[in-house]
Amino acid sequence: MKTTHTPDALTLDGLTELASFQGRPCLSLYQPTHRRHPDNQQDPIRFRQLVKALETSLRQRHSAGAVQSLVEPFEALAQDHDFWNHTQDGLAVLGAPGLFRVFLLQSPVPELAVSADSFHTKPLRRSLQSVGRYQVLALSLHKVQLFEGDRNALDAVALAPDVPQTMTAALGNELTEPHSSVSSYGGIGGDHMAMHHGQGGKKDEVDSDAQRFFRAVDRAVLEHHSSPSGLPLMLAALPEHHHLFREVSHNPFLMANGLMVDPMGLTQDALRQRAWDVAAPQQQAQQAAWSDAYAAAAAKGLGSENLSAVAHAAVAGRVAMLLLEAERQVAGRIDGSTGRIDPSDLNNPSVGDVLDDLGTLVEKMGGQVHILPGEHMPSNTGVAASFRH
Repeated sequence: MKTTHTPDALTLDGLTELASFQGRPCLSLYQPTHRRHPDNQQDPIRFRQLVKALETSLRQRHSAGAVQSLVEPFEALAQDHDFWNHTQDGLAVLGAPGLFRVFLLQSPVPELAVSADSFHTKPLRRSLQSVGRYQVLALSLHKVQLFEGDRNALDAVALAPDVPQTMTAALGNELTEPHSSVSSYGGIGGDHMAMHHGQGGKKDEVDSDAQRFFRAVDRAVLEHHSSPSGLPLMLAALPEHHHLFREVSHNPFLMANGLMVDPMGLTQDALRQRAWDVAAPQQQAQQAAWSDAYAAAAAKGLGSENLSAVAHAAVAGRVAMLLLEAERQVAGRIDGSTGRIDPSDLNNPSVGDVLDDLGTLVEKMGGQVHILPGEHMPSNTGVAASFRH
């Protein structure tokens, strides 16, 4: 029987579940992947090699039956040809007794195949917390699409079933009788669609329909996509639809500036380029605001870039905001009860990383974590924390 693996959505709640998972052992496999043929043909071959390395490691400590049960879902994924034809730039596969998760990542990750007492979540955490990511809501009266990405990639996101994808689906019998003027045009992915234009005294009815439709879209996108991901949301729509959507939207993740264009008239790559032009200045301003907030806190004695001091403050629940350097690794572990840093093999930081532990601790205690490029960090230690008290 053919198995089709649907990738899991990377969310804050999902990451918390993985970080607190109690089952043993925890298998973490990461590898870079490729989007297109022929490069992607080597990806499942390399995946099988990494799974074999996991299996060899497991057999040193577990029975043959237990090992087979653990690696079976990995082997099934290796055989899923459709899955391997729809990968992105990186892959994370995490497995344990009673748990199996598959994540597609929009940036490459170093290869890793390890069995440990906890999952290696650092690449996932970095992907989720990195400043450069955002979602784009491509909206017209006749189609809704959601994308997620950064300056280098923009990929379609499968909409939750509750998100109405057409005005007819949202309003049903309450939809005002459609107008007679129709035009067709090509859009994202080459779809051809019909567009009805309002005429004369029907404009108020059309606007009323649009607002009810947009209100339903806004509510569902917030519940199923914005809140779980925590990502900024950019609206890509015609100028008149921006006005109507913002009047009814209650999404706190909605970006102040959007893309004033008919998104259905753009190719996906053109949408990515145009969206990044809008997003970049807003994200740079956000990075500067976080750095300024840290500097203000530090000036009042409520901030630190000392790793040991920040670790102890994190355990005590004092860290309100934590800034971490994107590419920095610090080998070791943080004792979750004392805040003491236990160093590990400096030549092998992949399994134990102090900054990864620190981000987990701060989030667990209700603090915010943001990962910035090194050039935008307000410190040279890889960490900068603002304290609550």
